[in-house]
Amino acid sequence: MIHNFNAGPSILPREVFEEASQAVLNFNNTGLSILELGHRTPVFQAVIDEAIALVKELMHLDDQHEVLFLHGGASTQFFQVPMNLLNENEVAAYTDTGVWASKAIKEAKLYGHVEVVCSGKESGYRQLPKNFQFPRTAKYLHLTSNNTIYGTQWHDYSAFYNAGVPLVCDMSSDILSCELDFNKFDLIYAGAQKNVGAAGVNLVIVKKDILGKVDRQLPTMMDYRNHIENGSLLNTPPVFAIYVCMLTLRWLKAQGGVSAIEKINNQKAALLYNTIDALPIFKGTVAKEDRSKMNVCFVIEDPALEKAFLDTCKENGMIGVKGHRSSGGFRVSLYNAMTLGSVEALTSLMHDFAKKNG
Repeated sequence: MIHNFNAGPSILPREVFEEASQAVLNFNNTGLSILELGHRTPVFQAVIDEAIALVKELMHLDDQHEVLFLHGGASTQFFQVPMNLLNENEVAAYTDTGVWASKAIKEAKLYGHVEVVCSGKESGYRQLPKNFQFPRTAKYLHLTSNNTIYGTQWHDYSAFYNAGVPLVCDMSSDILSCELDFNKFDLIYAGAQKNVGAAGVNLVIVKKDILGKVDRQLPTMMDYRNHIENGSLLNTPPVFAIYVCMLTLRWLKAQGGVSAIEKINNQKAALLYNTIDALPIFKGTVAKEDRSKMNVCFVIEDPALEKAFLDTCKENGMIGVKGHRSSGGFRVSLYNAMTLGSVEALTSLMHDFAKKNG
């Protein structure tokens, strides 16, 4: 049996794989593959309508928020956000909590002034910055909710909710993993390939009243308003990726929604972190209060044993345990589709390895 702990593209529910694979051959008994289905046909319109409705339902979104499925992944949003929201003479506030946040900062500087209100760089991004203030004149405040490379995650958003400026958040690696008041965010974006679906599509939730306030002329494809007006069908969308998103969202609803999956995610994270803390051979790399429930990062106290542990994982079907190339060590991703049984198998392996090598 394979246990897929990859950070992304990542594990998806088995039911989604089965239904999507059937749709490649014959979608809904149309005799057509989902890969050749016209995106402006009533058949696909039903798919994207259901996907949008499921996002609104699962996130409890109000009528002021629009749901879009766009090209380009989250990295495109690093420049599309400031392009739509920030004039050249205005300031945007950004939190620097890792590589992806830094990339977003770099792109935003092309369109206006950026004030980095806090940075975790000095700690190697192993701890989220504390005690910072936001400029009330900022056009918006940008966050990265979860940092896949370093294994940190914001758990308390109350300070951000009360910042007094529009709130923008990159939720690529933890969206729909826990309950939040999503209506308090003015723009949310997330690459789909972790909790939402397959790589190749980007989920954007945007509050309509923050748009249309920049002076610059926007390229047609970069203007969120055009995508809203056309229901994410301004041009040919990534049809198959959106279909997989719809199936994944349907699966999440069947599990009981976000609140139900959050309980399971808490169980998985607690089991793995408790195992790391209980075994002296391993060591967590993140401040405990900032530990991510999606990406668990740790090291082995004796570096000479690192290869042996990775080899043991591979021999037992544990895939994707090796840490990111920039940070080393180990990283175990626990996205929504990851089962508690797989985490139990990994922690059992860790106990056995510690017993033999500790």
